[in-house]
Amino acid sequence: MVDNKSTILTRELLVSVLKEQYETFAAKDTGIQREVLDRLEGILKTPPVLVITGLRRVGKSTLLAQIAHRYLNEAYYFVNFEDERLLNFRAQDFDLLHETLISLFGEKKTFLFDEIQNIPEWERFVRRLHDQGFKFIVTGSNASLLSQELGTRLTGRSIRIELFPFSFREFLKFREIVIPNTQVLTAVQRGTLIRLVNEYLNMGGIPDALKYPELEMHRSLYDDVLYRDIAARYKLENVRSLKELAFYLVSNLSSTVSFNKLKDLLKLGSVSTVKTYIDYLENSWLFFVVSKYAYSVKEQQIAAKKLYCIDTGLARSVGFSFSQNTGRLMENAVFLQLRKKGQAIHYYKTTSDLEVDFFLPKDSLLIQVAQDFDHEETRERELRAIVSVAQEQKNSSKLVIITEHNKERIVRDDLAIEVVPLYEWLLEK
Repeated sequence: MVDNKSTILTRELLVSVLKEQYETFAAKDTGIQREVLDRLEGILKTPPVLVITGLRRVGKSTLLAQIAHRYLNEAYYFVNFEDERLLNFRAQDFDLLHETLISLFGEKKTFLFDEIQNIPEWERFVRRLHDQGFKFIVTGSNASLLSQELGTRLTGRSIRIELFPFSFREFLKFREIVIPNTQVLTAVQRGTLIRLVNEYLNMGGIPDALKYPELEMHRSLYDDVLYRDIAARYKLENVRSLKELAFYLVSNLSSTVSFNKLKDLLKLGSVSTVKTYIDYLENSWLFFVVSKYAYSVKEQQIAAKKLYCIDTGLARSVGFSFSQNTGRLMENAVFLQLRKKGQAIHYYKTTSDLEVDFFLPKDSLLIQVAQDFDHEETRERELRAIVSVAQEQKNSSKLVIITEHNKERIVRDDLAIEVVPLYEWLLEK
């Protein structure tokens, strides 16, 4: 039997927790500077609540520390709501929290709230103090919950920033490798970058997984998302079906999947159940769903989807035989780099069933990913696909084929196609 008395929220408990949290946070190793940090300076000078969302352990707390050290000069409060000692914290406790923070650290105008989605109706307190001129920077690991809360009481009062695992550029900085000018590379530098980008594909960009490679960080993170962020939060009874679906998806990245076929294959009962589970996985930042490009919204909805994982290292670690297919890892890495820009991303299939991996309508950009572009049959297949889509789409102004090491410019049917190695494309984006 659990002794609930030990978890009752009191001022004494808050004092202890808040002092310990602040001291730990202030001394936190901020690691390498995240690329997003520079563009936050202007946002921090504006009134809206800054919301940082992303997968567990992707570095949101570290980014908060980087923000505090660089921009806030100790003029902030910090509270981590992932702390198990705050399990009984409720919306009505925020005033007590504020009073306790003032008694400990004096009056400050900026709040840093880590993993805020753990507190129901947190947005009520934030809106009330925001309207009084206070600044809030909050993090959360559930995209759906945050969107609902921001959309109800904080409409027009917030800016959302998505934090991803390390980019290839950040991965190199973490490894303390000087990034060369990709336009003037020696043969040794090219070979080194090909090796490093393959290491990046295999290891991924989860900071703790890179820092502690001897630990099974990917598996632990994967299980936390499935059990804590999904099964427990949504009170799922059939956890086995969720696990089987997630395992199938992570083992078949970048392949087209039909919700109806998934229902039959995994015996999930209904297409609605499949869609609900995939929504949970997407809201918890484990997967992303990409739809086929079509002028009809209905066609987009019913067509097969492609799914990508938040991290190639995680996918390789927990998926079945995934380490064998470098081409899929390359495609996943390209998707993640594109996704950071927040634009609509689709795959494209022509009327003659030729497919291009990525179509970005806003940029009129077509991207095909091909690991082995030296093989003549592969080369012709990829060129035929991207040219056919460009001719069918008509307004596609930029055509790119991303390969493991090839670099050239090809003109086919009056269309210019840039062929670039993955390392160069990732470093330029």
